[in-house]
Amino acid sequence: MRDTLPPMPAAGSIRHDWTLREIEEIHALPLPELLFRAQSVHRAHHDPLQVQGCALLSVKTGGCPEDCAYCPQSARYTTGVGREPLLGVEETLVAAARARDQGATRFCMGAAWRSAPRGAQFDRVLEMVRGVRALGLEACCTLGMLTAEQAEALAQAGLTAYNHNLDTSPEFYGAIITTRTYADRLETLGHVRRAGITVCCGGIIGMGEDLSDRLGLLGQLAAQDPHPESVPINMLVRVAGTPLAEADPIDPLELVRVIATARILMPASIVRLSAGRLSLSDEAQALCFLAGAGSIFIGDRLLTTGNPEVDRDRELLERLGMRLADEPVTVS
Repeated sequence: MRDTLPPMPAAGSIRHDWTLREIEEIHALPLPELLFRAQSVHRAHHDPLQVQGCALLSVKTGGCPEDCAYCPQSARYTTGVGREPLLGVEETLVAAARARDQGATRFCMGAAWRSAPRGAQFDRVLEMVRGVRALGLEACCTLGMLTAEQAEALAQAGLTAYNHNLDTSPEFYGAIITTRTYADRLETLGHVRRAGITVCCGGIIGMGEDLSDRLGLLGQLAAQDPHPESVPINMLVRVAGTPLAEADPIDPLELVRVIATARILMPASIVRLSAGRLSLSDEAQALCFLAGAGSIFIGDRLLTTGNPEVDRDRELLERLGMRLADEPVTVS
């Protein structure tokens, strides 16, 4: 059977010209072979025994005008998530310091805006970024769409990374979001890249998409030059009141396959095991790490949805002989 498998690319090679056929062949490999290839690539670029701990804080919650079908913060849905104003700088930095003490080396700040505002609120975010960096943490923001000038200002404040997910393939995107185009997202990513901020960009699986859409998303990410330094892979968290509340759950092994495929396509990127971990067994999470996931979010909340507690994560990593990174993780 091994003679019929597609050839294994060199573990250290970086490509931006993957074809959909090649991506399909990788994803369809027998799982032991897929995990072996992904782990070989992972070891060529990353420490396989450590994961980066990140923390995510909602600094402005609810009331978003977008219609993203998965999001409990949309003003269009009744989900029990209320509108809360932008947090103060001091409150944010207290949370950042607590996250650092719990083992996080990256602190992410999310705001439910369609586009980052101008004026006093944006200036407050810049102050938050400077404060987080002064604590010795990487600083990441996800604020919606940015102008080139806003990206430059964030870079000047010291922002490490900007998260702006593509979510899914271009073909399926319109079934999930109608208030912002794929081109809009790519434009913001371009502003971020040109400002010298690293890119955090991934997607969500389990939204009713076909396999071709999952692989199309990975193809879009892998075609970026350079690849996103950070690739979060999220599993849909079904929230009552959203259009996807009744979406069928996916087999955790599908998440493992997507992570392993992403690892092979983008060898130097940090693949982040993100939303949806509460629905995973310890064994499924272990397979995700074996597949090349090099980061988790720690803390009991991800914006407005649940997440495993820090002590549980530490206990799992200890059982696996792994550890949280004790300093920011660089991309090789």
